[in-house]
Amino acid sequence: MKKLVIIGAGGHGRVIADIARLNGYEDIIFLDDDTSVTDCGRYKVKGTAKDAVDFAKSGYDISVAVGNSKIRERLIEDLMSTGKIVSLIHPSAVIGEEVSVLTGTVIMAGAVINPGASIGKGCIINTGASVDHDNTVGDYSHISVGAHLAGTVTVGRHVWVGIGASVSNNLEICDEVTLGAGAVVIKDIIESGTYVGVPAGRI
Repeated sequence: MKKLVIIGAGGHGRVIADIARLNGYEDIIFLDDDTSVTDCGRYKVKGTAKDAVDFAKSGYDISVAVGNSKIRERLIEDLMSTGKIVSLIHPSAVIGEEVSVLTGTVIMAGAVINPGASIGKGCIINTGASVDHDNTVGDYSHISVGAHLAGTVTVGRHVWVGIGASVSNNLEICDEVTLGAGAVVIKDIIESGTYVGVPAGRI
């Protein structure tokens, strides 16, 4: 029986649990450091993040469902030695040929990742997002619901592309950038920070 423990009993975790169920996981439980949380949908919370190692020793795979990219990175890196961190891909996602997806990444329903793209560790490619051909998405970045990266885009580490944002082709976005909802990027972003608007500008 496939078993999974998910760290983070919020809405994001509930979506991951659904993806896991569709990927054949039958025993799904949650861990959360908020001890007042006892369940996530129909799944039970059975401890805190520090218990993940013990569950891994009992044969559970691990997924980290934490939106904050720095916390997600810390948890995944701390647990990498267990060998139980997994990536999860919704069956309705479209994954092209020669696509690389590293450990701890989740790809949601309706996402499209086209040929030659490379997705780093601990990324979130959210519902209906698209990552076009020959893109590189750096570790612990998040491409939000309905966001779109055109061809040959390079996204750094810890980048959050907000809901409905778009990045034109052949551009680079440096590390530690947040793109606001609906932002449109038409030139390289070379300085960390928050960018909003059409065209996107730093605030």
